[in-house]
Amino acid sequence: MLGRRRRFRLDTERLMLRPPAHGDFVGWSALRVESRDYLTPWEPSWAADHLSRRAFTNRVYWAARSIAAGTAVPLFIFRREDERLVGAITLDNVRRGPAQSGVLGYWTGQPYARQGYMRESIEALVFHAFERLDLSRIEAACLPENAASRGLLERSGFKFEGVAQSYLQINGRWRTHVLYASLRGDRRGRTDVG
Repeated sequence: MLGRRRRFRLDTERLMLRPPAHGDFVGWSALRVESRDYLTPWEPSWAADHLSRRAFTNRVYWAARSIAAGTAVPLFIFRREDERLVGAITLDNVRRGPAQSGVLGYWTGQPYARQGYMRESIEALVFHAFERLDLSRIEAACLPENAASRGLLERSGFKFEGVAQSYLQINGRWRTHVLYASLRGDRRGRTDVG
């Protein structure tokens, strides 16, 4: 008989982070639609079927496979007080061996921006990555003009490392990004992350 896997979940003071589930579709699609103008300047272009149930179902299956394989940790962020979806955070491209690293990505729905939810989420996931997954380095990138994201990363203990030309396609064109990283046992300056 096959046993049920324990569900993955991270809890913080105000939030609960867990992989997406099929029942999250309505809340996710509503938040993405409501936040479209807020999110699209900072994200890759949305596919024509981005908000479809089929695309969401594929996202749910990808999340489960990625967590099981240890290649990514895609999580939805819910406010504990009312179980409202506020955004998502993913530790992706987890590399083992000599690298022991991963790449952080995140988004917050517009109604929940600038309330400290993403910082709380980043700190929880980075701690998990360092302490439970035994990673040594977490990388993140954002557009140079995205002052909110840059400030968030810096307040979360990430340090600026440089610039990558034509790093990702954002909103339909290749864009230069600024690169940040958080290191376990960071010697580049004191940090309370992890």
